[in-house]
Amino acid sequence: MLMSSLAIVNQRGPHGSSQGQEALDLALVAGTFGLSVGLFFSRDGVFQLLKHQQPENILRKNYSKTFAALEFYDVDSIAVCAASLRERGLTSQSLCIEAELLEPQAFAQRISQFQHLVSF
Repeated sequence: MLMSSLAIVNQRGPHGSSQGQEALDLALVAGTFGLSVGLFFSRDGVFQLLKHQQPENILRKNYSKTFAALEFYDVDSIAVCAASLRERGLTSQSLCIEAELLEPQAFAQRISQFQHLVSF
């Protein structure tokens, strides 16, 4: 039986809506059920991975600490659009977890390797 694969693409900032938390929850659940999961961050979605977030100041939950649990759910394919980071003045050192930095063409190509796609 072939294992299904799921690409989860995050394109929105972390605290304007619940979409970032929902994408992370989906990745954890999909990993629990044995899907091959890829987690991708582009555009303002890169802000979800910033270190030292303090969303409690705007009465939001700090889910960024949960990213560290991804490896326990076999979610080990995490990629960030390098151009999105540069456009926002960020570097890989700004991120709370290790992620592969990919230029836009390689980023899109990696996403295309997955059978299913969910975009937030």
